[in-house]
Amino acid sequence: MAPDGPAPPSPAERVLVALDVESLAAADGLLERLRGILGGCKIGSQLFTAAGPAAVELALKRGFRVFLDLKFHDIPNTVGGAAREATRLGVAMLNVHASGGLAMMRAAAEAVASAAGEFRVPRPLCLGVTVLTSLDRRRLQQEVGISTTVEAHVLHLATLAREAGLDGCVASPQEISLLRLGMGPSWVIVTPGIRPASREDDQARTATPAGALRAGADYLVIGRPIAAAPDPAAAARAILEELTRP
Repeated sequence: MAPDGPAPPSPAERVLVALDVESLAAADGLLERLRGILGGCKIGSQLFTAAGPAAVELALKRGFRVFLDLKFHDIPNTVGGAAREATRLGVAMLNVHASGGLAMMRAAAEAVASAAGEFRVPRPLCLGVTVLTSLDRRRLQQEVGISTTVEAHVLHLATLAREAGLDGCVASPQEISLLRLGMGPSWVIVTPGIRPASREDDQARTATPAGALRAGADYLVIGRPIAAAPDPAAAARAILEELTRP
């Protein structure tokens, strides 16, 4: 983050392990191995579809802060209702697709604030998803029909998200510096697509953990490099060591 921004969380809090697993039992096993090493996790569509709110309850019981990564994208009333229920669950962060428009994002932001007071829970961060990390410029233009560059579209969506009252956005490592410059130090940037330099997979716009933090990311979502490692605890410790290295 920029020097004049708020003090960043610790590296252990900044790394969110992606619980992209097929069952509650698999998630429980991974969280048990990472307890005391990492402080947060991401629960996405796969696990939430398999286990529902029980996945969030499990992670909270294990002492992990939860980023609920369901990327809500619907009419404003429906998204507002979903954001309200996510807040009731006690998650620390949730997200909506910024491409859903200003009214939809505003409904989410207002629902989160209202529900936090109603249920007497901390208000979660409400984030806008900009451009999925699986999309590069060619796919964005040819398949989605967006004629601008990825960077320009990401900044446009982030600006719209801020106007709607959101707290930050989800964006690939390649747009972190642009967002930090354009959105300021208080804008929260959550970054998936964190991979070791030698790894190749289905995400087109990636970076190393240390590179993403140097660029200005606040939180890093890391999945397979930890979850699929022979020793997830050792893999997580190695990433934290990299992040604390001068």
